[in-house]
Amino acid sequence: MDRTRIHEGIRRMRFESLLDRQEAGELSQVEAAELLGISERSFRRWRDRLRDEGPPGLADRRLGKRSPRRASVAEISRMLDLYRGSYAAFTVKHFHEQLLKRHGYKLGYTVTKVHLQRAGLVVRAPRRSAHRKKRARRPMVGMMLHQDASTHVWLGTGRKHDLVVSLDDATSAILSAFLVDEEGTASSFRGLSEVIERHGLFCTLYTDRGSHYFHTPEAGKTVSKTQLTQVGRALKQLGIEHIAAYSPEARGRSERAFRTLQDRLPKELALAGITTVEAANRWIAETYIPQYNAAFAVAAGQEGSGFLRDRTGAWPEILCIQEERTVGNDNTVKWRGLSLQLPQSRLRPHFVKAVVRVHEYPNGAIAVFLGPHRLADYDTKGNIDQPTDQAARHASAPAIFPRGMPRGKTRTKRTDHELPKPANLTS
Repeated sequence: MDRTRIHEGIRRMRFESLLDRQEAGELSQVEAAELLGISERSFRRWRDRLRDEGPPGLADRRLGKRSPRRASVAEISRMLDLYRGSYAAFTVKHFHEQLLKRHGYKLGYTVTKVHLQRAGLVVRAPRRSAHRKKRARRPMVGMMLHQDASTHVWLGTGRKHDLVVSLDDATSAILSAFLVDEEGTASSFRGLSEVIERHGLFCTLYTDRGSHYFHTPEAGKTVSKTQLTQVGRALKQLGIEHIAAYSPEARGRSERAFRTLQDRLPKELALAGITTVEAANRWIAETYIPQYNAAFAVAAGQEGSGFLRDRTGAWPEILCIQEERTVGNDNTVKWRGLSLQLPQSRLRPHFVKAVVRVHEYPNGAIAVFLGPHRLADYDTKGNIDQPTDQAARHASAPAIFPRGMPRGKTRTKRTDHELPKPANLTS
C-alpha cells in the first residue's frame, strides 16, 4: 500500500473518532474541525457523505485520476534525451538551469530530478552527516574577503590551470576570478588590485598559509607575524588585517564555492566554445561572475559597506613586488635575469653604487625608484619605456649656459671684494 492511501486511512479513522465525540456532546463542530485541520464546512460535508454513502464516501476522490498538471510524456522524454546527449555530467540543478535558459523548458526542478532518478541517470544523494554549526558571516560587505586558488582542468585542452578567486564573506559574491598558469604573489596582487579598483579598500583578508601569503618558520606551526612576505607587507601598508586559516574546514566558504565552480565552470566554458586563457578570463569577468552572483550570492546581514575608497591612489604602488638593488658600475640594475639600464637624469650624473627600489607590477611591468623619484619604467622584457620622473623627462634637454661662459664651468656669485674698483674721479 502506498503512502497516500495509508494517510487516507489514518485521516478516516481520526474523523470517525472525532465525529463520535462531537455527536456525544464532548466537542463542538468548530473544535472537531480544528483538530482535523479543516474548516467547519468541510467537517459537515464529510459527516453528510459518511451518513449517505458509508465509509467509501470518505475516500479521496482525486486518487486514481490523472492530474491535469501532470507533465507530458513527450516533454519528459525530451528532457531525458537532452541529459543523455549533452548534459550527462551536470548536476540536476545545473541541468535544470540550462534547460530553462537554452531549451524553452517549463517543468519544475523537482519533477526533473524525480524522472532523472527513475531513469537511473542520477543517483540519489546520500544521507547528510550530523549537523555542524558554521562560522557566522560578517554582517556587512567589505568586512572580510577570502582569497584562494584551485588547480583544475578548467578548459577543454586537458591542461590544468589555477583559478584565483576573491569572494566576499558576507554575501559569498565573487569579486574577482581569473585563470593563471600557477598561483603566486603576482596573482594575489592582481586579485587584490581588481577588488580595490572596483570596490575600494576592505578590512580583512582570509587566506591559507601558502608561501606567498605567509612565512612559516616550522612546518605545521603558526605563521610568522614579523617576517612578512610581499603580500603581507602590502596588506600591512594598506592597513588590511591578514588572517591565516589552519585547516580546509576553516576555509569552508571558499571551499564550497570551488566545489560549485569545478562542477559548473568547465561545462559553461565548453558550451561557450572557449579554449584559451585570455578568452576565458574576459568571459569570466564579463559574463560568468554576474551570473554566478545572481544565482548563489546572498544578502548581507546589515546594510552599509566596509569598503573604503582610497583617496590617495597609492595602492597600485603598494600592491607590487618591492625589492632593493644596488646599481652596478655600468649604471644598470639586475632584476630576475634582466639588466635594466637607467636613463640620464638631472638628479645626478649617474647612479653607480646607489641603492634603488625596484617595483614589479602584477602585469609584469617594472619601475625603478630612488627614494620618491621614479627613474624609469620598463616592459616585461626589460626594455625602457618613456621616462616618467620629472628629472628624467627633461634629461635630454640641452643645458643652458650664460652667454660667454665656457661649458663645463659653473657661474659663481661675485662677492663685494671681487667687484671692480671705481675709476678715479676728478673734481
